[in-house]
Amino acid sequence: MKTAVVTGGTRGIGLGVVKMLVGKGYRVIASYARDDEAAGRAEKELQGRAVFVRADHSVRRDTYAFIDYVKGQTSASGIDCVICNAGITVRKPFTETTDDDWDSMTEVAVNAHFLLLRELYARLNDGCRIVFTGSEMGIHPHATVFGYGVTKAAVHAMVLNLVKILEPKRATVNAVAPGFVDTEWQKAKPQPIRDSICSKTALHRFASIEEIVAAYAFCIDNAFVNGSIIEVSGGYSYK
Repeated sequence: MKTAVVTGGTRGIGLGVVKMLVGKGYRVIASYARDDEAAGRAEKELQGRAVFVRADHSVRRDTYAFIDYVKGQTSASGIDCVICNAGITVRKPFTETTDDDWDSMTEVAVNAHFLLLRELYARLNDGCRIVFTGSEMGIHPHATVFGYGVTKAAVHAMVLNLVKILEPKRATVNAVAPGFVDTEWQKAKPQPIRDSICSKTALHRFASIEEIVAAYAFCIDNAFVNGSIIEVSGGYSYK
């Protein structure tokens, strides 16, 4: 049985990806920040085919603890897929964004995944699939989530640079860059904001989680897709 590692796997896109991987026959090890109830529901629904490990990736010791757990579970099997999904956003004006806000966003999206792949490099099996969660906000400017956009742009740069690093393992590394997706967080936005987003999207709606997850499946199934930032935005334009 193949083994996959997912960061941020109990909600939204992350949970959708975990379910997709389980459907493909993977054994999944997923992290989550703090929602024990969501993790319990997911483990019950997936009937033990995925394990969820609490790890707040804004805290470096938690990331190392998660890495140690993964190492303990993959000493024989190795790792066939890594989904670098965890990320956070702090919606504040630029001049009100604190050092801690900035550090937390960078730690989760960039630093934690660098550490994860560096420390697990020896465990990555030949032909491993690595997929990052990027964002349309890392491509188009969006001032109200400045830090998030910058960290996602850094994620896109990591993908391009990791291609050569992972070449000896014949691994592929890509990013899916979603536009606005109908996750729980987005559904909670006031209707006028949702309407404004839809007006800037050519399809005039939010993506479903399933539509975004299909892009991850494409990256896993197609062995020649490598070093790509795959936009799934519905034709979003910030203007």
